[in-house]
Amino acid sequence: MQVLSNLGLGDDMELELRTLQLPVDYREVKQKITRIWEDLQPQLAVHVGVDSSAKAIVLEQCGKNTGYRDVDVRGFRPEGGVCLSGGPRVIMSEVSMKAVCKRVSLKGVEVLFSRDAGRYVCDYTYYLSLHHGNGRAVLIHVPPLSPWLRASLLGKALQALVREMLEEMGEARARRLVCGASSQGEPLGAQIL
Repeated sequence: MQVLSNLGLGDDMELELRTLQLPVDYREVKQKITRIWEDLQPQLAVHVGVDSSAKAIVLEQCGKNTGYRDVDVRGFRPEGGVCLSGGPRVIMSEVSMKAVCKRVSLKGVEVLFSRDAGRYVCDYTYYLSLHHGNGRAVLIHVPPLSPWLRASLLGKALQALVREMLEEMGEARARRLVCGASSQGEPLGAQIL
């Protein structure tokens, strides 16, 4: 994430990019996600998690509420294996990750689409962020850095993906407005990323 922070989103993007590191700790993540959405009110929250078994960048479409059985780095697991008691079983991102996956071609790294982020702190974080942000969050799983995936390549890949996600998000909102979904549509506003 440091490379993306240094790169930014490009000179033509009039958004503030903030990067924060979240711990592999269910309880701390729950507090920090709430604060991010209350204090920063981002236009889009982009979560990046390292998947040590991944051989490609994976764009996750949805977060799941139940099934969290593995303990975090502090030996804790959510009560009942649930993110949010009484919450929906699945929350979808407002961003069509499938569309982003189809439109972004990155030299040197494969990008895949997924509907199952696993049941660990990454998916837990994603679900809570989708809940607090009314679907304005995404999760990108990345492989660990290696000789074939250097920090500079990963940074450029994340930059291209986030730019495309913002574009897709804007198009999705425009389609909703054009289709007359104003009765339940979210208000549009300038918010920070």
